[in-house]
Amino acid sequence: MTKGSAVRVRAYGVTVVLLVQSLVLAAQASLPAPWDSVGKVLKTSGMFTGGYYRYGWPRRDITLRIGDVTVSPALALGAWAGFAGEPSAVTVMGDLVLTPDELKPVLAELANQHIDVTAIHNHVVGDPQITFLHFHGEGAALDVAQRLDRVLARTKTPRPPAAAAPQPVTIDTATIFGTLGLHGHAQGNVAQLSTVLVPGAVTAHGKTLNPALAYGTPINIQVLDGGRALATGDFSIPGDKVAPVLSALTSHGITATALHSHLIGDEPKLYYMHFWADGPLADVLRGLRAALDAAK
Repeated sequence: MTKGSAVRVRAYGVTVVLLVQSLVLAAQASLPAPWDSVGKVLKTSGMFTGGYYRYGWPRRDITLRIGDVTVSPALALGAWAGFAGEPSAVTVMGDLVLTPDELKPVLAELANQHIDVTAIHNHVVGDPQITFLHFHGEGAALDVAQRLDRVLARTKTPRPPAAAAPQPVTIDTATIFGTLGLHGHAQGNVAQLSTVLVPGAVTAHGKTLNPALAYGTPINIQVLDGGRALATGDFSIPGDKVAPVLSALTSHGITATALHSHLIGDEPKLYYMHFWADGPLADVLRGLRAALDAAK
């Protein structure tokens, strides 16, 4: 399988290392020990990006409709876990994408496995209603993976995830990346970008956090027929940037769908503003660029 290549970009005064990957992820065997074994426990392939090991489970078993649109799993239904640190002492964070009947048993199992819940909320409003649960755990890598595996077993999350059929890129990535001043990757009609908007270090309970893992700003864009675009993601920002970012989004017709924290005990305190955009691609990009500028 094809490995991605690392690309270093300059975005808003912060140097961000992004992994521009093929959408066929590197096989588990390509990861060094014990990270290959972590992937086997979690029943998915992993990749190294942004200074941490990331494992994902797209919820392709869920059909999510918002209005007249079927949302691509790549746009808004990606469950994942990221491991940062040494194998003997990792910090694990991530998102679980849950249906209404999965939330209660997952919460019970997280408590059983001593994995903390740091946020429960909605990113989008559609049918079926989807809940996003953010979690945080610490310990030896394989032990945490085994505990997380027991949590995932309480869901219908497909594992191992079925590989998405390769799709040629059908969208104008040069315009998307150029307008936003970011780099990313694309497959089919979905582009995925990421940056870090928080200057300086962030700690939680005195421990310095990995920026890409703990407070990256992801932006996903799905381009539909006729030049219409959907976009979602969240701006991870300090408190003094909440008002200007919200104003920029609102003034461009982009809806903030949630404002809250993903972290407990963080210093400085960060806020995560999730958004939903639906409109002509040029208008959506203009609004997102205004919000990125407001977060400077």
